[in-house]
Formats: sequence, C-alpha cells, structure tokens
Amino acid sequence: MSDTNTPSLYEWAGGSETLGRMIEMFYKKIETDSILSSVFAQMNPKHAQYVTEFIAEVLGGPKNYSQNRGGHPHMIAQHLGRSLTQAQRQHWVNLLVSCADEIGLPDDPEFRSALVAYLEWGSRLAVINSQPGASINPDAPMPIWGWGEVKGPYKR
Repeated sequence: MSDTNTPSLYEWAGGSETLGRMIEMFYKKIETDSILSSVFAQMNPKHAQYVTEFIAEVLGGPKNYSQNRGGHPHMIAQHLGRSLTQAQRQHWVNLLVSCADEIGLPDDPEFRSALVAYLEWGSRLAVINSQPGASINPDAPMPIWGWGEVKGPYKR
C-alpha cells in the first residue's frame, strides 16, 4: 500500500482518540503489573497523553509530539539510565498488543504487521537507549512508520 489514496496507519487505526484509548488501557493495566509497574511508578500524570502523541506521529498522524515535546531526542531521553531488560520489553509489547485487541484496533494482517513491527523496533531501541553509557543524538529524526516499510530517515 503506497499510493496517495492509502490512509496512514494513524488514520487506519482510528486516529488519536482510538490510540489514546489503547494507551490509557495499557497504563491502567501496568499499575498492578508485576513486571512493569516499577518501571512506570514515577510517571508524569500526562505520560499517557505524551505516549499517545508520540505513537500517533510515528504512525503518520499530527506532529504534536515533535512540536510540543522535542521529537525523538526527547523520547530517547526518557529512557536514559533506566536499564530496561528484554523481559520488560517483551512484556511491554505483548501487553500493548493485547490492549490493541481489547479496544478493537483493526486486526487485518497488513495493519497489525506494521504496528507490531514498529512496537518491536521502538521497544528494542528503548532498551538500547536505557543501558549505561547510552547518549542522545540531538539530531535523531522522528521515525515515520508506513505499511510494511519504514518511511523517512531510518530507511535502509
């Protein structure tokens, strides 16, 4: 899917309202989650809103996160020094996909493949950026995810 009439992943998902419901559900679940609750214990009350804005932008939605929060370098900064584990990463992805199912995000293979590909990529990057010695590239571009392909600067 790459013609100009094809909706973005953001549009296909149902926009910010739908993504926001998924993220809100996710953060509600992790409050008592034995693997992730400690990771998010000191979370800003607007954290879910910020994550929704970030994911919306990555999936082709409004550029609110970049305009208001500082884009990808700011997101990377949120992970510095957290020493996230692969078990936490994998659980994060699985729980978020479960929330996508529960709120009724589209389940067609093309959309889910693209969504899960981004969640895998982004969560692995978060683990890398959370390890001792990681640093921020102030010019790190915002990832833009498309239908089965990476768009933008991370394209290889």
